[in-house]
Amino acid sequence: MAVKKIVSSAKLFLMLRNSNKERVEVADRLHSAAIHLLRYARKEDVLSGEGPARLSALSVLVFGGPMTLGQLASAEQVKPPTMSRIVAGMERSGLAKIDPDAVDARRIRVSVTSKGARLLQQARERRIRLLAAVLDQASGAEVEVLREAAEIVERAVRAAVQKK
Repeated sequence: MAVKKIVSSAKLFLMLRNSNKERVEVADRLHSAAIHLLRYARKEDVLSGEGPARLSALSVLVFGGPMTLGQLASAEQVKPPTMSRIVAGMERSGLAKIDPDAVDARRIRVSVTSKGARLLQQARERRIRLLAAVLDQASGAEVEVLREAAEIVERAVRAAVQKK
């Protein structure tokens, strides 16, 4: 474990030397904060009765619309066989529907059911309530700073995605 930390620190040092130190430090803090924030919020997901992989795939379908199994696997950064198992479980739970692809009979299209959309919305609302409760400790000015920071991050991510 200590070796990994040293390698990680060495990589960070090289990044700092070759990049804008302040931006790298902010990126490091944002990375850590985002991971901790999502892990904390994820605790609410157990109330949905579904695992994180299913909830994540369901979110892609709710916000991205129906897609092929391959597209869903790509979006979730997993191999198609893994996504096949996830989708099969979602179908058994009544969260997703599988239809043959209209263009290629060898492919399937996965879409969310109304039950799946409701479940995802309820899970999302629980996480948001939990995070809002965390922000109860923040002042109005601090909440405004966080709002502006969220807008900056969203804009930067959109721009990065458009470049690819």
